Amino acid sequence: MYKIAILGCENSHANTFLNFIIKDKIYTDIEVVGVYSDDMEAANKLNEDYGVYAAKSYDEFVGKVDGIVITARHGDNHYKYAKPYIESGIPMFIDKPITISEAEALELKEELIKSGTKVCGGSVCRYPKAIQELKKNVQEKTYGEVYGGSLRAPVDMNNDYGNFFFYAQHLAQAMCEIFGYYPNSVKAFVNGKVINCIVRYDDYDVNLVFVEGKYTYYATINCAENVITSKYIVDDCFGQEFETFYKLLKGEDQPESYEDFIAPVFILNAIDRSIKSGNEEKVLKQ
Repeated sequence: MYKIAILGCENSHANTFLNFIIKDKIYTDIEVVGVYSDDMEAANKLNEDYGVYAAKSYDEFVGKVDGIVITARHGDNHYKYAKPYIESGIPMFIDKPITISEAEALELKEELIKSGTKVCGGSVCRYPKAIQELKKNVQEKTYGEVYGGSLRAPVDMNNDYGNFFFYAQHLAQAMCEIFGYYPNSVKAFVNGKVINCIVRYDDYDVNLVFVEGKYTYYATINCAENVITSKYIVDDCFGQEFETFYKLLKGEDQPESYEDFIAPVFILNAIDRSIKSGNEEKVLKQ
């Protein structure tokens, strides 16, 4: 039996994952020993709904679990919640945004590498079949030379959970999956509720369209021989997301490099700087 705890359970991910384990009984070899949230009302609600223990501190499960799921709404809490558990080397799921701070992202990476801790997470927008198909088309140049592309996803600029950072990794993660995790620079243009961002790679540019309040996801690749546009949904991808963590619990290999795992943090920070400065901003290197 694998024992896990969920930290930051005010996020809807907590309910989804608890349903997989407790109500749907998809993972009969996982026991959720407890949950924690800075919002005790959220933790107590899960205690009522699922019968899981509501902890009083986020480090209460150190030495008592085989894995940790971190799903705090505010990305500033992710590294803080992870840190007490890293030394033990247990697998971790860390939700989007991995963190808000570039410095924290680097510290997290170094500690994960040092301890050999396997990690997964980020945005669920990496999993849709449409995104993976577009990724394959770009990598294999199915339609000839790649000229770039465009993606659209929702954003929330005014909230209590990091403003731009709260939702923006969804769009950045989908772009990274298709076109790569290491662009050179970004330039953001703000027009009312829409943010258009030009992301510059070595050989082409990609346009990101962040739209406030519109929960619509699109991705387009522009190639020499064709233009392919896909609308995708994420609701059916949370199972894939948790399955990735489950495989880490069972000892399977980490699905991506530590560098790729934290790369969206640097893209998001560059976009945030560009929104505030109005200038083209470099994506800092790790």
